[in-house]
Amino acid sequence: MLRAFVILLLGFCGGSLSAQAPSVVERPNVVWIMSEDNSIHYLQHFFPGGATAPAIESLASEGLTFRNAFSCSPVCSVARTTLITGCYAPRLATQYHRRSQLIQLPEGLKMFPAELRQAGYYTTNNSKEDYNITGAKQAWDDSSRRASWRGRPNPETPFFHVQTFGMSHESSLHFSEQVFRNEATQHDPAAVQPHPYLPDTALVRYTHARYLDRMQVIDRAVEKLIGQLKEDGVWDNTIVFYFGDHGGVLPRSKGYIYDVGLHVPLVVRFPEKYLQRWQLVAGADDDRFVEFVDFGPTVLSLAGIEVPPLMDGQPFLGESTASDDQFTEALGYADRFDEKIDMTRSLHRGRYHYIRNYQPFYPDGLQNNYRYKMLAYQQWRGQFHAGMLNSSQTAFFEARPAELLFDLQHDPFEVNNLANDPEFSGILRDLRTRLQARLKALPDLSLFPESIGVPAAAKDPLGFGNAQQTRIGKLLEIADLCLSSPSEIDSAWQQAVTSDDPWQKYWALTAAASFADQPLPTAWHALAKQALQAEQPLVRGRAAVMLAVTSEFDPRAILTEAVEQATSENEALLLLNEIVYLRDHLAIPFVEVSQCVPEEFRKGEVARRIEYLN
Repeated sequence: MLRAFVILLLGFCGGSLSAQAPSVVERPNVVWIMSEDNSIHYLQHFFPGGATAPAIESLASEGLTFRNAFSCSPVCSVARTTLITGCYAPRLATQYHRRSQLIQLPEGLKMFPAELRQAGYYTTNNSKEDYNITGAKQAWDDSSRRASWRGRPNPETPFFHVQTFGMSHESSLHFSEQVFRNEATQHDPAAVQPHPYLPDTALVRYTHARYLDRMQVIDRAVEKLIGQLKEDGVWDNTIVFYFGDHGGVLPRSKGYIYDVGLHVPLVVRFPEKYLQRWQLVAGADDDRFVEFVDFGPTVLSLAGIEVPPLMDGQPFLGESTASDDQFTEALGYADRFDEKIDMTRSLHRGRYHYIRNYQPFYPDGLQNNYRYKMLAYQQWRGQFHAGMLNSSQTAFFEARPAELLFDLQHDPFEVNNLANDPEFSGILRDLRTRLQARLKALPDLSLFPESIGVPAAAKDPLGFGNAQQTRIGKLLEIADLCLSSPSEIDSAWQQAVTSDDPWQKYWALTAAASFADQPLPTAWHALAKQALQAEQPLVRGRAAVMLAVTSEFDPRAILTEAVEQATSENEALLLLNEIVYLRDHLAIPFVEVSQCVPEEFRKGEVARRIEYLN
């Protein structure tokens, strides 16, 4: 009778609260298990030829398998910053790996675990952070190699725990020639089917087989963690996510915006009571397109916590699931990774993947020191220079089309570009228009070079972006001039290249450099030579590149002087990026460039470029 009276009293006093969200005691625990650097292509549960993974497959049997889950970026720090904020990185100026400086989150936006923590959750991270933003101290009760739900103040406290397993990281494939010759793999290299853009060699097959072995190491680690949750008696109240922190890791995956760089495995396991509560079917597939921006809001939804309005993502599970029409496409972005600078964007929608290369004269294979530690990368490049590759395999080392369109249903490894096929022109225009609209709406801060955009946005990225939104939209339109023929855009191009805005000049010159295989209007080279006198070193450098790509111009004096006059480390790095491109891919010799770099900038990523150029 007393218990019934208390329940009745609580019903009168707190019924409205329980209708909005479950009480703290009722809230589920949530565990994220992340493995580093692996796309769907290395797990049999997701893709033919992948490794078997009994523990991961058992999670799927008790929950959902997401067939269209995507990291927004194909590299660690950008992907993890996207996860922890629920925001697209180019909107916050957090799209560069490694960061040049930490970005301060705007008022009203926190790392989402801080919202959980404020609501009574015990939050732990073991142990990789790698964020490009401030605020980690507010997010975690414990973030360390010892962090565990076992440290919570009492057994009734709900917890959110993140566990990262690094055994599948890219570095696991930085083996020596001696290892390749003498250390056998569990998977048979002869049974491996190399990705068609890679040469079919014994080394590539061995590298692939070795990575399948690593995925089984990950699976055993997942099994051990599941055992710990069961041992602690929390399994029946714990929702478990398993996913890759972005794609990878054989050549042309991690660090590149292709499907193998973005398409991640995701399974979400539910205790039986939560399957019933949200009317889910264990073992089912979910074909909605879910992105990393959605993962944090989804955890908040599972916990019955309102999603902050500044987050870009939408919850796809839990108390406040967004409608299915919110999960029809996935945005991807890739900018500077270590010392290699680029800007590419992509949109997955349905069976198609659209990629926009904003600096298409740069090849994918532009030097990145860390990538080329892998023997398979070294062999691939060596065979390219020896003329031993077919057209699909050489594309990595050549200038790229400004637009790529792939039908993933028939071409899962993206070697057949449909962008120039008239049959797909309607799909191309639709995806192009959708991507343009999304980048303008962000707005995408990469339209300003990192040396300009990051310092300006660091303390208030949203305020900076909002103030520059119209300007950024104009810069995007200028960058997209290269999607038409030179004759069609002559007037618009001349107006942009003579603008007082240095970044209109920069993107006009970038668009012109995309026309290396087409004749340019007569006035363009003269106007580009005028841009060689611009005050901004990056504009002068890009003018030199444009002229070198489209004519017989010698860019060395201009670029060397621009490096000498660089005003920041990031500015020097971008100019060195131009020099590496011109030296390696246009065979223009640069001698002792490192001596031109101002002494105070010879560190960090600049030091990597100097090391390579020397």
